[in-house]
Amino acid sequence: MSKLAGRDWRLIRDDPRDGATQMALEEIAARTALEDDVRTVRTYSWEPSALSLGYRQAADTVDWDFCEREGIDVTRRQTGGGGIYHDRDADISYTIVAPADEVPGNLMDCYELFCEPILAAFDRMGVDAGFAAAEQDAIYQPSCYLRDINPAHDIVAGEAAKKISGNAQYRQRDVVIQHGSISYALEPRAHVGVFDADIDEATFTDRVTSIRDEAGIERDEAVDAIARSLQDWCDATESTWRDGELEAAQALADRKFGTDAWARDREVLETGEQ
Repeated sequence: MSKLAGRDWRLIRDDPRDGATQMALEEIAARTALEDDVRTVRTYSWEPSALSLGYRQAADTVDWDFCEREGIDVTRRQTGGGGIYHDRDADISYTIVAPADEVPGNLMDCYELFCEPILAAFDRMGVDAGFAAAEQDAIYQPSCYLRDINPAHDIVAGEAAKKISGNAQYRQRDVVIQHGSISYALEPRAHVGVFDADIDEATFTDRVTSIRDEAGIERDEAVDAIARSLQDWCDATESTWRDGELEAAQALADRKFGTDAWARDREVLETGEQ
């Protein structure tokens, strides 16, 4: 249990949702933390599968035709870094939301604190994982899983020290939000196909590993291990989104995260604008 326990935390084992709504819910959780003093940890998946772009990632790095043909949503995160293909089944995602004045002000210290439950989850699953011991050069910078590996926030697993999780943080209205992608299985065709670049699938599998490859467990078991580790870390109470939060998230998704203007150009529509 971390030093953050003893405050009002909730665990949400979220339903599968589209990428725009999942990103919007993080901002709504930030508002709830600030206005209602309720902090959030959650696990979630993406349906349909989605590509989330890093905040400053150029739109021309995306193979838009491939994404449309394959039914892959495209949205943009508030965090930096490279794009991540979130497969409906092969990706497991999580979020931690807490007031900024309750966590370390140093970014690296905050990463270390917020990754504690993720590392504990890998231990529960029997995956030998930890922060990368050394930097690794980028193979393809626009891809989160193929960009340079940073010991501060990238988690690797196995004897080959392949990447298994990427994590990122941002601050929204005095609230810290950390989210991460955890590789449950490998879908190299889509992972490289979403980018407008000639990347061999073997390049991806040589760099990335997964929970299934390392521990051989079912996805539901992996999700449960991650959720229970998050819950134990902050002593959270199992909960669900409030109706008002879901409505607010849908409105924000319609105005921001689900629009071409945001995905391609980081532009946010004004209320009522189509």
